[in-house]
Order: sequence, then C-alpha cells, then structure tokens
Amino acid sequence: MDHETRLKRLRFRAWHRGVKEADLMLGGFFDARSAGWDAEQVAWFEALMEEQDVDIMAWAMGTEAVPERWQGPMMADLKTLDYVPISK
Repeated sequence: MDHETRLKRLRFRAWHRGVKEADLMLGGFFDARSAGWDAEQVAWFEALMEEQDVDIMAWAMGTEAVPERWQGPMMADLKTLDYVPISK
C-alpha cells in the first residue's frame, strides 16, 4: 500500500475511535503532525492504533507509565497535547 493511502486510512482511524476525547487526541495529533512522517513513523502510529484508547490516553496524559515499546520521540510528541483543540 502506498504512503498516501496509509495516511488516509490512519486519519480515518484516528478520528473514529468511538470516544470523543480519543478522537480529539489522536485525530488532532494526526492532523497536526502526520504531514512530515516517514514510513517508520507511520508504522509506529498504525501499531499504536491497535492499543486501547484508555491506555493511549493514560500514557499521553501521564497518568500511566508508557510501556517501553511505545517510548521515544513519537510518544514524547503525543504527550505534549498542544494539538488538542480547546473551545472556550
């Protein structure tokens, strides 16, 4: 599958998690960061999408320790949470 098709599928998956908060976190992260991702980063995010939303959100918010498998620059970027839109 080509890079653009993978990104389109990932965008859909990131924005259709089933929980509004997870949609905002993962979809917002995808929209803000994915344009510059290489194949390795796309593969990382594809694998992350297989995890449970509650786990991903806990890792990103720092309420649970990030498993070694997910530690690294992509998780550090996910943990910034500066991509989540907050309406006032």
